[in-house]
Amino acid sequence: MRTVLVTGPGGAGRTTTAAATALAAARQGRRVLLLTSDRGPAPEAVLGVALPAPPVRGDESPAPWAPPVEVAPGLRAARIAVGEHFRDRARELQDRGASLFDLLGATPLDAEELTELPGAEPLAILTALRAAHTGDAPWDLLVVDMPPAPETIRLLALPEQLRRYLRRLLPPERQAARALRPMLAQLAGVPMPAQRLYETAERWEAELAAVQRVIEARSTTVRLVVEPGPVAAEAVSVARAGLALQSCRIDTLVTNRLFPDAAEAPGDTAGSWLAGLVDEQRTALKALREEFLVDAVTVCELPHLGRGPRGAGDLAELAGRARSTAVGGTGIVEGDGLTDELDGWTGPDPDGSVSDEEPDAWSVEDRIATDGVLVWRLPLPGADRDGLDLVRRGDELIVGVGPFRRVLPLPSALRRCTVSGAALRDGALCVRFTPDPGLWPRTS
Repeated sequence: MRTVLVTGPGGAGRTTTAAATALAAARQGRRVLLLTSDRGPAPEAVLGVALPAPPVRGDESPAPWAPPVEVAPGLRAARIAVGEHFRDRARELQDRGASLFDLLGATPLDAEELTELPGAEPLAILTALRAAHTGDAPWDLLVVDMPPAPETIRLLALPEQLRRYLRRLLPPERQAARALRPMLAQLAGVPMPAQRLYETAERWEAELAAVQRVIEARSTTVRLVVEPGPVAAEAVSVARAGLALQSCRIDTLVTNRLFPDAAEAPGDTAGSWLAGLVDEQRTALKALREEFLVDAVTVCELPHLGRGPRGAGDLAELAGRARSTAVGGTGIVEGDGLTDELDGWTGPDPDGSVSDEEPDAWSVEDRIATDGVLVWRLPLPGADRDGLDLVRRGDELIVGVGPFRRVLPLPSALRRCTVSGAALRDGALCVRFTPDPGLWPRTS
């Protein structure tokens, strides 16, 4: 199943773009599910339909979202059940830790006392992504209206980070001591909670691994939305670098709410007082087109309708007036608007199957014969030299790009080397490694 995650700076029009993309795909015959975690009025206003509330406790809920409603033929939309997901997980954790609560003399919280904590939304979205790819999904395309770009990047990094924390805090080798726990429980006179703790950790590991496979699949891409302008351009560069750090692929840059040129507008629609704003927007748009097209990222332009889009009719007009530019075999070509890049993204699926997988872009170049070094190339388009941070820690490399960080396990060959330098060239961080004579295999 194809998955498109729509994000961008706050207020750029993520919900509108996600809805218009989903509608345009459905009008081409695809079966589309649109998910949003926004519990405000924006999704219903944009879609023109009421989205049911998620089911209350005790209702049958086969998926972590409310019952989908039909927006148009082939398109259904639903809210992700953020609060309900948090309460379900909290109740489950309390049940599994009942023996520990008894040991400590603590009283578990009642269902009515459970209120959301910060971080509930990202975990609910990740659960929804995993659930949408479980079993035989009846959809051809999943479009997710994601939070603003900084939150989305941290959300997409969570599975890898949490799995690393689990391995550090509850290493698998410690589970070999399970046979001793019944004896320890008899000696202590109280039940030992470790068994359930490790069972819970194993289940979390499996769930996190499943959602990480969805995020890393070739069929999952990010659609970045921006309203062109000087401030937005900087925000997009930071978002692009952060997504690249997490190995997330951008299929399209959507430039939203473009004002008409004075020559294109009937009469004096643009107005002389808007001329400066239009020029500023066009200048920013030109810079964004140059930055993204050079890396073969499609750029889609959505017009300003002169009003906030409301309902399927406005979304259809927006999709119909969308114009895109892509890089084809003959150079820069005109695309198909919002439906560009929905096909052709194949490769590792969540079930582990592989088809048409592209070579790993995070490659190690062997320059030992010429320069005596190995070079690890990490593509980070949009990164700024002053915002980069690099730390070697054991067999890991900690890379920081602006506000984002990622801990990367070193390829086996680089673990026997020392870091001898790094440079940002042509949108890629090139880290040089010099073989350690004491660890590097000797040739006869």
